[in-house]
Amino acid sequence: MKKYELLKKLEGTQTIESVKDILHVNKKMAIYYIYRLRKEGYVKTKKQSNNNRVYNISLENKLGGKSYYEIINENSPLKISTPIFYKIYGKEPSLEETLVYAIKTKSLRTILASLALFKRINNWTKLYRLAKENHIEKQVGALYDLTREIIKVRKMKVRFRNNSLPKKENKFEYIIPKLKSKDFKKIEKLWKVYLPFNKEDLEEYK
Repeated sequence: MKKYELLKKLEGTQTIESVKDILHVNKKMAIYYIYRLRKEGYVKTKKQSNNNRVYNISLENKLGGKSYYEIINENSPLKISTPIFYKIYGKEPSLEETLVYAIKTKSLRTILASLALFKRINNWTKLYRLAKENHIEKQVGALYDLTREIIKVRKMKVRFRNNSLPKKENKFEYIIPKLKSKDFKKIEKLWKVYLPFNKEDLEEYK
């Protein structure tokens, strides 16, 4: 059986028994076909609590890549559960891209979890470029200063801060519409950005 015909028939979540039924083959041949697809990178295997194996068979497994949410979950103590995963095929999104994406979602939980990315970000030139392209330099700066209140983070480059701080004529902006902080007024005033979090919202980082 040709590889792509085999992939088309078995795409999805399978067990040895379901492969046997779909292909009308015995156990030995079912194992062989899974082995063929795994060797090509189309199969991800999971072990269930009863020790049975489940096989996720998909072209996406071959393409590789990760979603922004996977990057956040790998780096943050706060986990995000979402039914939607936007995978970037063929590459892994950078931490800088992921942070900018998280801010743009305007999702309270996603932004909160993404604060942990500041611990590992070191390409401030790239972060500034992405933030400027998306008009969120001040938001990034305000969230960085907020993060410093709760965890140890890498030092922001002076150039990023100087280029991002608001000018006198700039108006206040929101990270999430209509949400303001009652606890971090100094940061809000410095960056002219309303923060969507209060101290109790950050307790999960302790």
